[in-house]
Amino acid sequence: MIDRNRHIKIAERVSTRLKLKQLRLLVSVAEHSSILHAAKELNISQPAATKLIKDLETDFGVILFNRTNKGVIPTTYGNALIRHGKLILTQISNAAQELDNLNEGLGGRIVVGTLLAASAKLLPRTIARIHAARPNVNIVIREGTNDILMPALQTGDVDLVLGRLTEYRHRKHIIQEQLLEEDFCVVGRAGHPLIQKAGKVGYADLKDYGWILPPSDTTLRRQLEKEFMDNGHTPPENAVESVSFLTNRELIKLSDMLCAMPLHVIEEELNNGTLVEIKTPIQHSFSSVGVSYRREGGLSPAAEAFLEELKLTAKEI
Repeated sequence: MIDRNRHIKIAERVSTRLKLKQLRLLVSVAEHSSILHAAKELNISQPAATKLIKDLETDFGVILFNRTNKGVIPTTYGNALIRHGKLILTQISNAAQELDNLNEGLGGRIVVGTLLAASAKLLPRTIARIHAARPNVNIVIREGTNDILMPALQTGDVDLVLGRLTEYRHRKHIIQEQLLEEDFCVVGRAGHPLIQKAGKVGYADLKDYGWILPPSDTTLRRQLEKEFMDNGHTPPENAVESVSFLTNRELIKLSDMLCAMPLHVIEEELNNGTLVEIKTPIQHSFSSVGVSYRREGGLSPAAEAFLEELKLTAKEI
């Protein structure tokens, strides 16, 4: 049974004793796995940093960090406080940005996480639009996969994530909006042996070649594996796992490897003949491409403007 009085007491401690310096220290210690490095970053002494953490542990009656041979590691309690601390610091930054916008004009900073599906057309065109409308906005792009970008979105390290919309266990904390639908195709180098078997390529033929596959937790990977298994074949085993477009493109050119890629990502290479589409029996199904952002806390003015330009760009595409 939940102890309501204990919850109220903890809330009172947070509101009356928790300082922003302590939050910045907690976040910094978690990033560096070191109280010494965190203290240097905040320009305080190590004993002072240690005391700030000890005071917090005494106030809340929990241990926030464990000392290990790999450094200072947050406990479950520490991770919880750090996660909320990052969001609080993000909100303060957003407030400062909004005041600055009102005082100086249009500016700000946006951190955008991107998956492969959004990086070819959707993201570059949106950035061009936002810079035309707000030339003082600083945009930071972080490439990655959902297992990296979505937790970063939750903690406030990323403002928006663009790419294929997938099921996410923290969905209740995240808003997801579909922007467009995409198809994929299987591609190989110009002159690939399977080109001569147009219309006759089977799953066994596809397994004769190496593959470049997206990570196992992605929608496209699961879709491909299901296609093979539904047709009585195990998925490709001789595979390189990569989400780097540049690496994948060059690897396809240099070998007979096959790769399933979003159609609009590889469109230019298909048009100029650098790469070719391999006609396969794999059933294509459209996937939703969209944007994810935090449900709580809202977006900064710059991020709100970016989201609006993003929607307009998606309509054009």
